[in-house]
Amino acid sequence: MKNLSIRTARPEDTPIILGFIKELASYEKLENEVVATEDLLNESLFGEKPFAEVILAEINGESVGFALFFFNFSTFLGQPGLYIEDLYVKPEFRSRGIGKELLKHCATLAKERNCGRMEWWVLKWNPARKFYDNLGAKAMDEWVVYRLTGKPLEKLANLT
Repeated sequence: MKNLSIRTARPEDTPIILGFIKELASYEKLENEVVATEDLLNESLFGEKPFAEVILAEINGESVGFALFFFNFSTFLGQPGLYIEDLYVKPEFRSRGIGKELLKHCATLAKERNCGRMEWWVLKWNPARKFYDNLGAKAMDEWVVYRLTGKPLEKLANLT
């Protein structure tokens, strides 16, 4: 796409990143789950020990999408993997190849960093699943995701 650039986010982009997170949460009907703040994101993304990275898609200097990712490890492959936590493109910029460019950039980083795979979760109702299928991505339907948060996480951590 003409005038599209993908760049690594910087600390001063934190408000933009939080804005995208809130827009994505609204799209997924999960607004009530967003408790992230600019301070929390700034520390987690750009602090002494960053836990994730962000790339921004821009058209003529306007941020139109982002991907937030981090690295995990596959014991079976014996290699790291790149996990995309969030990928979002503003609705008015969809179907222009921006999501594909964000994924391509992530794939390039995965190859550069010797990753054996790249993964992400998608809500079952999300129409983007067709797009991912067309890229050759495979749904991992035989796996069930488990999550501990809040009090159950605290309870387990405090078991003696």
